[in-house]
Amino acid sequence: MKLNNSLIEQDELALFLDYYELTGGKADFDHKNRDIITETFFFRKVPKHLGSYMIAAGLEQVISFIMNYRLSKKDGGWLKKTSGKDFNKDFLAYLENFKFKGDVYAIPEGTPVFPNEPILSITGPSIDVQLFETYILNVMNFQTLVATKASRVVNAAKGRTVLEFGARRAQGRDAAVLGARAAYIGGSVGSALVLAGKKFGIPYVGTMPHKFVQERDSEISAFREYAESFPHNAVLLIDTYDTLQGARNACTIGKELKAKGYDLKGVRLDSGDLFMLSKKVREILDFEGFKDTKIMVSSDLDEYKVNELVEKGSPIDGFGVGTRLITGANYNSLTKEGEVSALGGVYKLVEIKKEGKVIPKIKISEDIEKTTLPGKKQVYRIAESGTYSHDEISMWEELPPQGAKPLLVPVISNGKIVYDFPKLDEIKRRCGAELALIPDRYKKISGAETYPVKLSDRLSKLKQDLIEEAKSIERTIQK
Repeated sequence: MKLNNSLIEQDELALFLDYYELTGGKADFDHKNRDIITETFFFRKVPKHLGSYMIAAGLEQVISFIMNYRLSKKDGGWLKKTSGKDFNKDFLAYLENFKFKGDVYAIPEGTPVFPNEPILSITGPSIDVQLFETYILNVMNFQTLVATKASRVVNAAKGRTVLEFGARRAQGRDAAVLGARAAYIGGSVGSALVLAGKKFGIPYVGTMPHKFVQERDSEISAFREYAESFPHNAVLLIDTYDTLQGARNACTIGKELKAKGYDLKGVRLDSGDLFMLSKKVREILDFEGFKDTKIMVSSDLDEYKVNELVEKGSPIDGFGVGTRLITGANYNSLTKEGEVSALGGVYKLVEIKKEGKVIPKIKISEDIEKTTLPGKKQVYRIAESGTYSHDEISMWEELPPQGAKPLLVPVISNGKIVYDFPKLDEIKRRCGAELALIPDRYKKISGAETYPVKLSDRLSKLKQDLIEEAKSIERTIQK
């Protein structure tokens, strides 16, 4: 019996799309629609309990998808067999010989971004550009969400270590690996997931399991065996039974390590009142002469709990954050308020080039929030007195505001990569440096102010003109 491990193979990724992207493409193909269009990825709002900014992440995986998109003959045969009469051999041949020849501009990963700013702008044949929607939304929404959550936890930790412990609660295997990547961009210093180390060079870390302690006749014998195996890196989990007695047992082992020329690196707490226990454990460690032994904690942590522990003066040196980080939990663990844990980023048509004429496009909705910004756009970031003061979204061909820097940079030009993709550590450093230039009032864990994002006068007028034009057409139809 052959079992299906459900892993997605590289040559299957061309099917990572929603069916309407294929049917729309087939209809365009049949009617010889060769319009050049621009679609942008952006989000309309920051999830309620996640502050005022997001951290752009996922670009490298998206570009890999675009540049390698090609339907395999095997999957083309499967589509033809299973989709009835929807697809003919000519359209499938188009997908099997696919090569993107358009342009992509993007805001580099690790950059703080704000509502309605185009993070990704893709220009190319209509048939082609629509094929990327599902993959872009899947990867960019998820990694941006997790990178943002990580940056908030790191901000709350105020210089203390933050580790990502989320793989076992991630919503899928890809989510575990890409979530570790995104968390690292956002500021975590390591992951418990070993595969993240292989894939992305992220430091992989860990202590010891409760199982290891439970299997031994006593806690102290478990600690001793573990320390014998890892004398150079002994971090002991002290809350399997009685946390304070666990701290005393750890000190006993620490003295044995000292006699052999090693140090007790740390202890970890994974349950209970972390504020009270960390204070008492610190007293025990200090009294026994282990002032340099670090205290690490975990247990359903997020930025709200970390912030509370830091503000109360807990003697904690590092935090292992799992479930609420890897899922990007839109949840305030102190007030117990929360919503859906997802970033609602969208991918929308903004411009068509038809018969040599550029036609800006807008999506109008009775839900004002869902009305899009028309035309191909650039985002400019403006600094004053050494920090960022506001952003401006402008039409693509407009001159930039004085002293502003453009955020969207060329990534693909005429089907060729023109962007020098940075290493993950460089993206992580970029994230920290850019966040440092955002004033603190926009980064508060609770009650953050809304960062100012303005529309240029020209863009604002175009949007209003197109809305009025649509209303006029609607009135004419109604008559």
